Amino acid sequence: MSADALVPVPTLRPDERAGILTLVAAAARPLGDVVADFLARFPRERRLRVGATLCFLLEDKKMLHPTGRLIAFAILHQSYSSQPVNPYVPLLLDAACDETSDKSERAFVQLLLMANGNNNNEVLQQSAVDYINGPDSASQALLPREQLEKQYCGNSVQPQPQASSFRSATVRCAIPDPDIPQSCANSSEISPPVGKQECASDDRESALNALLQEKSWGRLGPQWIRPTPPRLHILDGELQWLNPDNNHELLWDYSMCADTSRGAAIRDLIARALKGPLGPGQQEQVVIELAKDSKLVYHCGMTPQKLPDLVEHNPLIAVELLSKLMNSPDIAGYFDVLVHMEMSLHSMEVVNRLTTAVELPTGFVHEYISNCIQSCQNIKDKYMQNRLVRLVCVFLQSLIRNQIINVQDLFIEVQAFCIEFSRIREAAGLFRLLKSLE
Repeated sequence: MSADALVPVPTLRPDERAGILTLVAAAARPLGDVVADFLARFPRERRLRVGATLCFLLEDKKMLHPTGRLIAFAILHQSYSSQPVNPYVPLLLDAACDETSDKSERAFVQLLLMANGNNNNEVLQQSAVDYINGPDSASQALLPREQLEKQYCGNSVQPQPQASSFRSATVRCAIPDPDIPQSCANSSEISPPVGKQECASDDRESALNALLQEKSWGRLGPQWIRPTPPRLHILDGELQWLNPDNNHELLWDYSMCADTSRGAAIRDLIARALKGPLGPGQQEQVVIELAKDSKLVYHCGMTPQKLPDLVEHNPLIAVELLSKLMNSPDIAGYFDVLVHMEMSLHSMEVVNRLTTAVELPTGFVHEYISNCIQSCQNIKDKYMQNRLVRLVCVFLQSLIRNQIINVQDLFIEVQAFCIEFSRIREAAGLFRLLKSLE
């Protein structure tokens, strides 16, 4: 059994994963100290699972540094040095005889196997870096697999094979013939020596048959109990398939060969709307077509990334599309783009129209207002700043009068905004409106 088959999935705790990474990275420490640290960190009941993780890391030769691979091999070999059986011996033998691996790595593993659990092994007194840079990695003679297995298995204490209870219940394929004398049946000689008269010459053929029966390797084992699986309950809809007939009505797909020119026209108009303003007739055509087919908005080629261009060039069409997309799972992406896009007259117009057309999330409206106030504070041009402040004040007054927002939720932030820009007439008017509602 290979080491990686001992546990199906090497699941480790976070502290165990951190401990393994620390150990395999200790390239400058003596290997014996790293192994001792491993034995101190991980209790015996967790070493098999940790070792399976190291086996998983060793499968890909690029997953660990060459020094880390040597440390992993040393841990796997020494973690069961005090036990009669090391479950990672097949993996170590494969690594020691893998011709695709580096010669220094193969020589290192062979040194571990030839030491066979000796904690005073000289190679463990070196660090991984010293071993790779030292002369042992280049001068070590590599042994063939047969000699390595013979030397390792000959020096190691192997457990006695245990027969499974299933095999112990088997019987031989051949049974003794009751007509053959027992003395002849127990004889291991086909031709008895001269002077031995226990079996007559005419019974030699029977003695041969008895010998074949005794030495037969074939055995009969008990049959596995395989109960018949229960039958599933038959559903009413399955009965019609017991006796199928051809008296079925044909179902016609009426969407085949349907006129798709209307959808193509909308997609073409939306593509133009992203590049520049549409004429009044074209805007009216988009609104009418979207009103006729509520699902057409999902096939017009609109995405959240294209929304800023549509808002700046055609805000009315943007309002119409967003109103139709309120039930779409992508509406949160559209709102996120609308909040973080550059503040302008058109974006505020879109948000203002949406507040009266549909019910917008309160968090979105509050975040958009905060973004507008922050944009006014960050602009450096005084002329553009005064212009944007006027737009924001008119926008906020419209939201307050239409009871779109609760003033108390943003009272402190809006009041500070009005005081900061009190020199502007619209800001002073917004401040008076706040005081009247207080």
